[in-house]
Amino acid sequence: MAICEILIYPDQRLKTRCAPVAAGAADVDTLIQNLVDTMLASGHSVGVAAPQIGDLRRVAVVDVSRSKLGRDNHHGLLTMVNPEIISHSGQKVMREGCMSVPDYTGNVTRAEEIVVEFLDRDNSERVIRASGFEAVAIQHELDHLDGFLFLDRVSSLKTDVFRRKG
Repeated sequence: MAICEILIYPDQRLKTRCAPVAAGAADVDTLIQNLVDTMLASGHSVGVAAPQIGDLRRVAVVDVSRSKLGRDNHHGLLTMVNPEIISHSGQKVMREGCMSVPDYTGNVTRAEEIVVEFLDRDNSERVIRASGFEAVAIQHELDHLDGFLFLDRVSSLKTDVFRRKG
């Protein structure tokens, strides 16, 4: 459908808590396709959330299957409408990057395993258990829906944030 421009921090839309998608909203499939197209066009992204393209609804897509960190443990393309983490366990620190914060990466502590509930693209209710890199990617994208960036999750802006090279 469309490759969308990614909003860059400090755009205030990135700090806004998104509204739930109303049941039967007609244009959700277009939004999902735009998110998928935008993610794939980046060549390196494993997820995009609706606020990153200026749509303040609770929709995100994640697909870690093309990443070396996720290719052995994933659910494929996840299209998540009104997602909610219903349980989590363990802790894992990983270096994260974000298309909305293109010049930096940071060490973020996330749950090692999560259970997330959402509606998929077909409006079917799904509950999945994700672990490792896929769990981290889902948590990162769901943070966007609540107005958080990975920079809000680092322990120290001095020691846990790094300028990207080249």
